[in-house]
Amino acid sequence: MLRPWPFNGGVHLEGHKQESNFAPLIIPPLPKTLIYPLPQLNSGNGNILVASGDRVLKGQAIVVSDNPMLPPVHAASSGWVRCIEQRPLPHLSGLTGDCAVIDVDGLDESVEFQGFPNYAEVEQAGLCARIHAAGIVGLGGAAFPTMVKLKPPKHLKVETLVLNGAECEPYITCDDSLSRHFPHAVLGGAKILMHILGVACCLLAVEEDMPQAIAALEKAKSEGDYRQIEIVPVPVIYPMGGERQLIQALTGKEVPTDGLPAEVGVVCQNVATAAAVYQAITTGEPLISRIVTVTGQGVRRPQNLLVRIGTPIAELVEQCGGYTDSAERLILGGPMMGIALPTDDIPITKAANCILVAGRDEVVGVKHSMPCIRCGACATACPVNLLPQQLYWHSRADSLDRVMAYHLPDCIECGCCDVVCPSHIPLVQHFRSAKSKVAAKEQERLKAGHARFRYEARQERKQREQLEKAESAKRKKELLATAFLTSNNAC
Repeated sequence: MLRPWPFNGGVHLEGHKQESNFAPLIIPPLPKTLIYPLPQLNSGNGNILVASGDRVLKGQAIVVSDNPMLPPVHAASSGWVRCIEQRPLPHLSGLTGDCAVIDVDGLDESVEFQGFPNYAEVEQAGLCARIHAAGIVGLGGAAFPTMVKLKPPKHLKVETLVLNGAECEPYITCDDSLSRHFPHAVLGGAKILMHILGVACCLLAVEEDMPQAIAALEKAKSEGDYRQIEIVPVPVIYPMGGERQLIQALTGKEVPTDGLPAEVGVVCQNVATAAAVYQAITTGEPLISRIVTVTGQGVRRPQNLLVRIGTPIAELVEQCGGYTDSAERLILGGPMMGIALPTDDIPITKAANCILVAGRDEVVGVKHSMPCIRCGACATACPVNLLPQQLYWHSRADSLDRVMAYHLPDCIECGCCDVVCPSHIPLVQHFRSAKSKVAAKEQERLKAGHARFRYEARQERKQREQLEKAESAKRKKELLATAFLTSNNAC
């Protein structure tokens, strides 16, 4: 069995996994309403295919695009489009955006799905096209289009597929539940991804504190032709589930700064993404559901649910018994990298893996930061080998050139430095602020460059016009002189 390489940094956190993991996986009844945030598409890139009053079927595309970075969105059940209106978005900004609101009719009528049971006979391009048409994105939280990852630059040779089943963030157990209940879908999806990439090796990472998931995957492996897939238990340390950290732990290779995993011969996908690929290729069903963890002291029955994408969070909380008296904050994601939500009227999207209803004991109150004591704990904990202390000082001073010199873009905002800081300094907040200032400065630089280009082009145009005018006047003068001489000679 492969022995994982350690990566620098990381922190050990209390898991809080048992709250949701001991309950059985629940398939809730159809939601009353489905809500789909609509991407901003111009007429050249894609189209919103529905309007108020239209009836849609389960699996019907409601948004399509030629842009590979914008996979289609599909209705998760049949019903009628009530409206397209401004609704709160599941985003850190708290902004609103256009959303299609569908009233579910309860019939769950579906379009006809057609899969590729003999996918090995289908060309890789055809499988990638099906994955894009199914709207599949990374289900680990980033929602990066899966088809794009499956088409690395031609000059890079991919040798290994890494499947990420390491749920390192506290409270989240959706991938654990998936691996326990649908191990054949995970392994079958891994084989399809290996076929598309043309690789002969797959490393499936599962954390050591997920024994039931490991046992289910090993049992499924023994029952099928999955010899090229190695199930690797990895240490329980945060952020082991980060793509770069996991690749380093499994292969010993470090993905270069600003580089792609394919540059070290690896493509990494989430286990839920692999299961969605298996479903889309073998049955033709698009990505319309996923497992979501609903947990925390603020909900009565923490558990995992197989949820239709588009379901409002309020309906999921109701399925889990409703809020408790201690419910204090609603968080999309985990406590380390999740975002606080202003309302539970926000829908489950493809990227939503956990709804944490934090109780009073789980919410960190207002911390009063103290001066940095230069203990170096933040640098020890940083999983990407940065110097958070130096980044902090330079970001406070708005020394943007210096923070860039200390590799600010490499910060993954995991929060390890915040956890270990004895002075309670909100380091990640400072780094996010510095990143936004760097981005604003870059925008100003681009605008200034564009303005300079326009000014120089205008000056060149004026000089050209003056030269043309002078040349025209010269030619006119020569013609007049020639005409005068000709008339004199005639006389």
